[in-house]
Amino acid sequence: MKFISPNWPAPKNVKAFSSTRWEGVSQGVYQGLNLGMHVGDDEVLVQTNRNLVVAGAAMPTSPVWLNQTHSNSVIELNKLTHQALDGDGAITTHKKIVCTVMTADCLPVLLTNTDGTQVAAVHAGWRGLADGILENAVQQFTKPSQVMAWIGPAIGSNAFEVGSDVFEVFTHFDSHARDAFIRHHPKRAAKDSPKKWLANMSLLATQRLNLAGVEQVFDSQRCTFSEPDDFYSYRRDGVTGRQATFIWME
Repeated sequence: MKFISPNWPAPKNVKAFSSTRWEGVSQGVYQGLNLGMHVGDDEVLVQTNRNLVVAGAAMPTSPVWLNQTHSNSVIELNKLTHQALDGDGAITTHKKIVCTVMTADCLPVLLTNTDGTQVAAVHAGWRGLADGILENAVQQFTKPSQVMAWIGPAIGSNAFEVGSDVFEVFTHFDSHARDAFIRHHPKRAAKDSPKKWLANMSLLATQRLNLAGVEQVFDSQRCTFSEPDDFYSYRRDGVTGRQATFIWME
């Protein structure tokens, strides 16, 4: 199967990857390896896809799936559960528990400490990012200064158009966030139309992580919007599937 491996110097016992849409059994708009049960796909096919990922990646246990709501909630996983939990991030100090987040443009962010004793997976849309979900995850690590992060496949800065409301939320929090926005002038926009911006979500996440004490941030530099063969993209396709990003400790 085709997986995306993090380009980071994580401890050897830390295993992580992002899935792609290759080699799954879903059909139509979900064509490929759709892992989202909530998007309208046949649940039998989705479960087959999930089983394929577990086998293909030689996971120690089934992933812990979350009911993601664009919140800033990060759940501590102390034991393996097969019930979906409400939250947009998961963190654990226990081996063989697979922290998992699903995305189709939002940022999947993985975290590990340098000792390989604590890992986390975070789903960060712009709302969750603005509300501090990355900071919430980092604060749950014993020593935030010894944490490294990897940003998986997400919508690129050339495709993520936002309004002034998003621009103002981030720049009000940190003036340096201006570096992550470029004024966008749609060709057919009226002269008096609201301002639009192209937002670099990966840079915004990196800035937030740096402020939280995480200095080592690595970026996959993969764009879900512009790589339709590999990734699902909600902004590009509307109704579509979900890829997932996983992390666990052996």
